[in-house]
Amino acid sequence: MGVKKKKETQVTSLTVCHQDLETLRSLADVEGKNLASLLLHCVQLTDGVSQIHYVKQIVPLLEKANKNGKCDPTIRSCLDILAGIYLSLNLKNPLKKVLASSLNDLPEFFLTEATQSFTSRLQEELNTTTDLYSYRKVIDNISSCMENFDLGRSGVNNLLENVLHYLQKSLIEISEENRKLAGNHIVQTQLMNDLLVGIRVSVMLVQKVQGFQRLHLKSSPTWQSMCGLLSIFTKFLSDDDLLQTIQSTSGLAVILFIKAMFHPPEKIADLISSLLLRSVDHTSIPEWLLNCCRSLCGADVSQSALLFLCQGTLTMLDWQDGRMGPSGEALLLDTVRVLFTLSSQIKESTLEMFLSRILASWTNSAIQVLESSSPSLKDRLNGNSDVVRRLLEYVYTHWEHPLDALRHQTKTIFRNILQMHQLALQESGSDLAADGFIFQLTESLLRLEWHSKGKYTCLGCLVDYIGIEHILALAKTIPSQILEVMGDQSLVPYASDLLETMFKSHKSCLKSQAVDSTWIDKWHETWVSPLLFILCEGNLDQKSYVIDYYLSKLLNCNPESLSYMVKILQTSADAKTGSYDSRGALGALMACLRTARAHGHLQSATDAWRDLVSSARIKQGLIHQHCQVRIDTLGLLCESNRSTEIVSTEEMECIQFFITYNLNSQSPGVRQQICSLLKKLFCRIQESSQVLYKLEQSKSKHEPENELTRQHPSVSLQQYKNFMSSICNSLFEALFPGSSYPTRFSALTILGSIAEVFPVPEGRVQTVYQLSHDIDVGRFQTLMECLTGTFEEVKILAFDLLMKLPKTFVQFQDSEKLQGLFQAALELSTSTKPYDCVTASYLLNFLIWQNALPSSLSAYLKTQRVACGDGDKSAALVESNTLIVIKCLLENLEEEVSRAENSLLQAAASFPMYGRVHCITGALRKLALNSLQLVNEWRPVVEKLLVTSYRLSAVVSPVIQSSSPEGLIPMDTDAGKEGKTCDVTAQMVLVCCWRSMKEVALLLGSLCQLLPMRSVPESPDGLLTVEQVKEIGDYFKQHLLQSRHRGAFELAYTGFVKLTEILNRCPDLSLQKLPEEWLWNVLEEIRCSDPSSKLCATRRSAGIPFYIQALLASEPKKGKMDLLKITMKELISLAGPTDDSQSTVPKVHALNILRALFRDTRLGEIITPYIADGAKAAILGFTSPVWAVRNSSTLLFSTLITRIFGVKRGKDELSKKNRMTGSEFFSRFPELYPFLLKQLETVANTVDSDTGELNHHPSMFLLLLVLGRLYPSPMDGACSALSMAPFIPFIMRCGCSPVYRSREMAARALVPFVMMDEIPDTIRTLLAKLPDCTDQCFRQNHIHGTLLQVFHLLQAFSDSKYRMNTYFQQELADVAVCTKAKIWLAKRQNPCLVTRAVYIDILFLLTCCLDKPSKDNRPVLEHLGFWEEVRRIILGSELITGFSYTFTVPGLPQYLQSLTKLAIAAVWAVAAQAGEQARDVPISFSRLLESSFPEVRLLTLEALLERFSAAASGLGEKGLPPLLWNTGGTFLMLAVKESHPECLCKILKILHCMDPSEWLPQTERCVHLTPKEFLIWTMDIASNERSEIQSEALRLASKVIAHHMQTCEEILFHYRLLQDTEYSSLCYTTRDLVAPNLKQWVQLVLSSCEDHLPTKSRLAAAEVLTSTAPFFLTNPHPILGLQDTLALWKCVLTLLQSEEQVIRDAATETVMTAMSQENTCQSTEFAFCRVDASIALDLALAVLCDLLQQWDQLAPGLPVLLGWLLGEGDDLTVCVESMHQVEDYLFEKTEVNFWAETLIFMKYLYKHLFRLLSKSSWRPLSPERLCHLQRTASEQCHLLSQLFRELPPAAEFLKTVEFTRLRIREERALACLRLLAFLEGKEGEDTPVLRALDSPAAGNQLTLPRTETAC
Repeated sequence: MGVKKKKETQVTSLTVCHQDLETLRSLADVEGKNLASLLLHCVQLTDGVSQIHYVKQIVPLLEKANKNGKCDPTIRSCLDILAGIYLSLNLKNPLKKVLASSLNDLPEFFLTEATQSFTSRLQEELNTTTDLYSYRKVIDNISSCMENFDLGRSGVNNLLENVLHYLQKSLIEISEENRKLAGNHIVQTQLMNDLLVGIRVSVMLVQKVQGFQRLHLKSSPTWQSMCGLLSIFTKFLSDDDLLQTIQSTSGLAVILFIKAMFHPPEKIADLISSLLLRSVDHTSIPEWLLNCCRSLCGADVSQSALLFLCQGTLTMLDWQDGRMGPSGEALLLDTVRVLFTLSSQIKESTLEMFLSRILASWTNSAIQVLESSSPSLKDRLNGNSDVVRRLLEYVYTHWEHPLDALRHQTKTIFRNILQMHQLALQESGSDLAADGFIFQLTESLLRLEWHSKGKYTCLGCLVDYIGIEHILALAKTIPSQILEVMGDQSLVPYASDLLETMFKSHKSCLKSQAVDSTWIDKWHETWVSPLLFILCEGNLDQKSYVIDYYLSKLLNCNPESLSYMVKILQTSADAKTGSYDSRGALGALMACLRTARAHGHLQSATDAWRDLVSSARIKQGLIHQHCQVRIDTLGLLCESNRSTEIVSTEEMECIQFFITYNLNSQSPGVRQQICSLLKKLFCRIQESSQVLYKLEQSKSKHEPENELTRQHPSVSLQQYKNFMSSICNSLFEALFPGSSYPTRFSALTILGSIAEVFPVPEGRVQTVYQLSHDIDVGRFQTLMECLTGTFEEVKILAFDLLMKLPKTFVQFQDSEKLQGLFQAALELSTSTKPYDCVTASYLLNFLIWQNALPSSLSAYLKTQRVACGDGDKSAALVESNTLIVIKCLLENLEEEVSRAENSLLQAAASFPMYGRVHCITGALRKLALNSLQLVNEWRPVVEKLLVTSYRLSAVVSPVIQSSSPEGLIPMDTDAGKEGKTCDVTAQMVLVCCWRSMKEVALLLGSLCQLLPMRSVPESPDGLLTVEQVKEIGDYFKQHLLQSRHRGAFELAYTGFVKLTEILNRCPDLSLQKLPEEWLWNVLEEIRCSDPSSKLCATRRSAGIPFYIQALLASEPKKGKMDLLKITMKELISLAGPTDDSQSTVPKVHALNILRALFRDTRLGEIITPYIADGAKAAILGFTSPVWAVRNSSTLLFSTLITRIFGVKRGKDELSKKNRMTGSEFFSRFPELYPFLLKQLETVANTVDSDTGELNHHPSMFLLLLVLGRLYPSPMDGACSALSMAPFIPFIMRCGCSPVYRSREMAARALVPFVMMDEIPDTIRTLLAKLPDCTDQCFRQNHIHGTLLQVFHLLQAFSDSKYRMNTYFQQELADVAVCTKAKIWLAKRQNPCLVTRAVYIDILFLLTCCLDKPSKDNRPVLEHLGFWEEVRRIILGSELITGFSYTFTVPGLPQYLQSLTKLAIAAVWAVAAQAGEQARDVPISFSRLLESSFPEVRLLTLEALLERFSAAASGLGEKGLPPLLWNTGGTFLMLAVKESHPECLCKILKILHCMDPSEWLPQTERCVHLTPKEFLIWTMDIASNERSEIQSEALRLASKVIAHHMQTCEEILFHYRLLQDTEYSSLCYTTRDLVAPNLKQWVQLVLSSCEDHLPTKSRLAAAEVLTSTAPFFLTNPHPILGLQDTLALWKCVLTLLQSEEQVIRDAATETVMTAMSQENTCQSTEFAFCRVDASIALDLALAVLCDLLQQWDQLAPGLPVLLGWLLGEGDDLTVCVESMHQVEDYLFEKTEVNFWAETLIFMKYLYKHLFRLLSKSSWRPLSPERLCHLQRTASEQCHLLSQLFRELPPAAEFLKTVEFTRLRIREERALACLRLLAFLEGKEGEDTPVLRALDSPAAGNQLTLPRTETAC
């Protein structure tokens, strides 16, 4: 970005032939003023842009000559030359258009001569151009002559006969050449484009040349040419081997030529109707037409030809104003009928796309005809007509189509339908909104679910036509409904467009009706109020999308609404501050302001702060706990609609503040937004600085002040420089040792943006800042160290930044240092840690850019120095260095491959070879391989690379291709001979082998992709020969087809794809044909199933699908995709059912390959026509007796489900987002309708035999899975061809299956087939099928299946939006009556617990649905006597009488859960009716809680916990029901007795929700424990139980302790007021009783904060610390000892540095609580604010230091804090031991925190301690403590310096982990020593805050040349 440079226009200069040049020279006058002189000057220029200037002078010059009244020979010759120049220019050359434009203004006097010249030149070109590949240029010239060029059109008119003959000849010859070259994609593409242009020019001629209107002579040459062209177009139209665009254009041409040639014109419509209907009477049409169009006059016209004839009919005939008469109207109706027929037949995606466009075109034509049509046509095209009904069906079945363009056409069709209906009703004068058709259409659309994308576009069209008022009258809450769905990304664009259409329409409507400005209040209430609610209360995704898509549109429509929104949000910002998962009003405010500023509704940030929001609010937003609030606030500062707006001082200060705390963001999305916004800011600075520089120059000339800036420009520029320098300082400081990956990524990305936006100044361009000015030796070393580590993104960013710096900054002067780095790179390239070779690659690529390479590489120089002298020196040097490095790496690799051939184990353990190959590939990719200067040097290197790669592959392939590569340790020849043992694991061997294969594959792929190819060995250019390419292809083929390890063949596939893409674009025909040959070979091998075949039939066919995928995916998409079609046909044939047992392996391969192809997104909609056949193969394959076939069929089926219904986006298996209406599904895959119906019928008829024989029917599962994803739509209409009704009885019958899972699936599948308003009737029908209690013969499986169907239907109905509708309540009441008739199934009369449980579930569901009072205000269920029946069931159940069952009885747990849920519902119902007198409950909670079955207890406890939680949080409407009053004792007894873990956990949660004052005094009475003993019991549980119980016990114990503390505080406060010392001492006594247990509690909290513990435990600790913070963390009179208090604070600091965001957020709550206390709120400026964990760490330390001063505990507390600073708890011996470890494990599984940054914690602690010590008066520490700390820190420094000396050279690369660890320890020790020195008075008060780079390790830094910045 930066200052945008205007793109220079490239214009190819015009030239003339030698003869014309000589003519111009001879005609040019001496003065140079005539036309010949002008043209001579023009053609002698080489710059096309300058020539344009001369061309524009031609006509003015001729106008002067026109005054003489004669056309002299000079002008005549010049006009002739101009004609030649015009025809010689390329079609796209701007000069051609300029010349045509100029000659259009030619004086009339010269027109005759000019026309003759053009005619002559064009005639010459037509006669002399005989080369087939030059035809295109002539055709382009004919085209350009016809386009807005009068002279050219006249010339073509004069030569019409010749032009037509030429076009005929060229089209015949080109098409014949195209046929001959079948298979040569590159040449064929060019030839087909030539054909397309030829057809278009032919069409243009007929349309634009007047001569065709008088075309009657059948024997004229023109007529013959026309007939010839018509024959050609007819042939093209039916030729499916041509591109469809050629066929489409031929369809247009056929209709146009018939229109031009056929007489009389009145019969054209009838003729075309007969063509479309395939009913041509051969005797009634002219012979010439039959001869030309014979293939179109039969009954076997192809679908595509018919489609394109329809397109030609609609496009080429004149439909305007009904000019075609009644026959035209009939043709219009015939055309749409043909299109409807084709719609049901065409399934190829490109033809579907054409069809949708043609249907839209038909509606446009219909509108034109309707404007002056007959009444009968209006009757046949109004909204109630059959044509419109079918059009609407097309819209409904295609508005969810995967192709965006097709969905867009449905919108056009729908809009045109409305216009057609409006035109059909115009004469009646009826109101469109009140029209029955429109009203029904609107209602049906509103009834649709909001997940349907088509609903939005159609509603938008309706709003455009009838206005928003009528829709708001039908659905008042529609704005809120639409905003509600805006959390779904896929629906957001549709929803926002609809909302925009609506609120614009509403605004226009209200303004037109209003007499004053009060209309805006109604508009705000309708559109802005729902928006503000979402911004404050909505979920994260919803708010983000609403802001991005809706808010901006709303403000653009009505900018004045901003002040309204800000006023409301400012008022609630203090109350609704937000949290980590909620933005609150502050977030909404920032989002509104950001959007407003970005769209130009705020003049400047300064104005915004002054008028709308304070600087304090901006700061709060920048460190808000919610990430999006931070981003929006940053966006407010950075974004502006003016790129040159001056950045204010306030903005710069806030940005600096933001960067301090926001670099370490774990979210990639947040990091990306931060970097993007800051880049926008830097661009503003750069572009506004250019304005300031200009202002500065103007002010120096004493011009008046400019309003753009309020201060002198030089001051602003200096502020910019200081700001940018400060930013860079902060960013480089963030790259300290041990900084996290997010921090490094952010800092390096922002630095890269700075280097890009502020480039090195060139010429007169001034730049306000240069990054290189702030780079010194230390910072350069820091960037080099960023190349280490495990994250490649950081390496890339660091390397790119180094490359952006000026060359002088990255050159080494110290050859020894250079050699050390090179040696380190070589060592890293053979490391056993994979990420080390990546570091090596970047190091080597950096060294390649050095002017001098290490001396150790001199042996590889040889002849390079001579070759480097020519050409660009920099590029030559890089090429030379790259070649040297690759030679060195290759030599090492050859040696290591030789050693690996003897001992692969040794290689895997000591020198895995993949790193060398990776470095070679990395070096090659950085080089421009198409412009090499040392070609002769490269050729042997490339040859050796290939040979070595094959050797390496041969060494490792036995492992990769073995049947079990994961556990293989091969026998070594060396180890066997010498008896050596090697410490190597199978994992190490496998990693070595598959990574080697991966790198070889990527290398070979890169070589094919990057290296120029030489077609013959003698060719001087090119590096790869044809034979070498074929060898590479054979290599990939072998390894893809034979490798077993997924890592190996997946990456071989990546390389192979690169090769196939090159081959398909290769001009060499033998190479171009290779993919096709390979494909046939592998298909033949699969088909044959030879036992000797090495193809892998297990592991999902291993690499075979990848191999075929690569071959097919690289086929040109613009072609006919013949390879794909043939392959799919072959695979589906193999995958289908056969009786041959030998076909198993081919079938498995075919199924696996099909799965891979259906998953490949690159094939897109091209593969859609094969989905139906694939689904058939998968369903039938599932019935195979062979497991391998069933397994592969299942995988294929799963892929097809995803392909058809989309990727699963929610937890709900049958989410509406992943479903489809039946009509849409079967219209897209019509062949599946009879197949699925037949299969389902077969299954249903035999699912449950009378003999009781078990029929599994495996395919039932798949059938029901597909059908369960379909649903009927209210828009489906009355079309019965693809009705879903026939499926229903078969699905119901599947519910009789003896398989439980099948019955369940049948019930789920039935639900979507039943319309919502038909559910009650269906339920009643199903209930009527159930047996009565008197029946003797019935099957429980049948009962169970039927009940499941009733249950799922009822559940779907209860979830629907009709639940509160009175009519449906009555329907459900009727269902309840039917249910009572079969109530015996819920009682003991029914012996089956499974069916009893489902029936009880149905009863429970009814109790949930029927929750409204009836007309007499009695609840519906009571009115029906329903509760009485439930009461009888419960009283007669085992809950009352006891259980005689054991858990071995089928269905017992399910029955218990269902019964308990119903019992609880009954208890709540009775309690709600009886109030406090709820005595007549069927069963008490205490009885349920005493059950011996944990299922019963658990469900009861969950229900109770829900009520207690709601009461505790204040969410309950009336608090606790009386039934639960005084139940504390019950739960105490339960807690002590409970042995089931989950139940105990729930009990502890309930006790935690209750007020301890209610139950704590009862402990002694209920559980015989004093409150203190109960506390000890709780803490014992917290110490010993598993994590979840431990967490709850800790929460409960903490609440008890807090209750004790709170009670004591209240008593103490009360009696202090009374000055009663006796009671005060009693209070202290009560506190002392708890005090001994506090130590144990503190230890519990400490142990719960350890990193290895589960998240739940640490979350509990954070919550406990928050709840007890006022008592133990910030109490003005500390209760705990200092050590314990500080230990708790250390817990807070530890949790704030957790890697898990949720734990950091919970710990931040603790800090915010601590900051908001009366004695701490003055410690920081952010008290009572929501803050992020990054700044919370800083604030926590600030509060702690302030508290130490308040407590007067600085002297005893300081050593503890200095210990934290020094890291006394960390064992330095770990560093020492790790230094001497010889071998690391390949994959270390250690706890690593990728977020915490030790030195950041140290920096904050140092800062606050220094400030504290600088300003406070405190008692000095004892000398002993000072000496101890001094000694410890000094010893650490001494040991660290010794360890640094033991490190190898370039340790930052070779021993990165150890080096970083030592650097961190060193920084901590130095910080401690500095503070101690300050304490001793050895440093002044201006001691600087420690910087991470001030370190003795600077001796390891690299040396730069001495410059002003790096000296």
